[in-house]
Amino acid sequence: MALGYWFYQFSQTSFDAFGWQFRFLTIWGLTAALIVLYLMLRYSIGRGDRTYNPLVSAAAVLEAIVVFMYWKLWFIDPSLVNSSDPIIWYQEYYLHAVGPALLAFDAFFILGVLRRIVPTAAVMLVVFLTYISWLEFLVAPLNSFPEGEKTNGLPYPFLNDMGDYDRWAFYATTISAAFVFMLTGWGIAKGLRLIRR
Repeated sequence: MALGYWFYQFSQTSFDAFGWQFRFLTIWGLTAALIVLYLMLRYSIGRGDRTYNPLVSAAAVLEAIVVFMYWKLWFIDPSLVNSSDPIIWYQEYYLHAVGPALLAFDAFFILGVLRRIVPTAAVMLVVFLTYISWLEFLVAPLNSFPEGEKTNGLPYPFLNDMGDYDRWAFYATTISAAFVFMLTGWGIAKGLRLIRR
């Protein structure tokens, strides 16, 4: 399913916009999920002996942030995250609920994530800072839509209504929330390991 939805994005994106569908954190989450699901599949069928635990753990946290941020903003106003037409319902629920839930189930109950907290935090930080840099230094300058009160080109409409300081504060808050999710997940994973003993 992850592979199918990943390819499906190419039929739904506007190729006029720089960055295509990869402007959106949701698609970064889907791409990360696709990579780690492949790695977990190899591991579970004995085709590899590496668990890539920090990478899988960081992907699970990224997907948790995608779900949290999307629905938080969607319940305030769907136009905050959808700049044009609403997302088709089955895609919306797969990308922002079912897909991340399946990844979390595999990660917690099959692989056993969040065993190495410092490498996980490092991978997670690299992913978030890379995405933010991608938005601020490439996507926004090379796109004129969506238009906002303060800037243009950022993929999520609400970001274009924020000044520079407010956007960077928002990014910092989001990264902080990711660390909270990571520590919460670490506690859950540790509890599951104790139960299995």
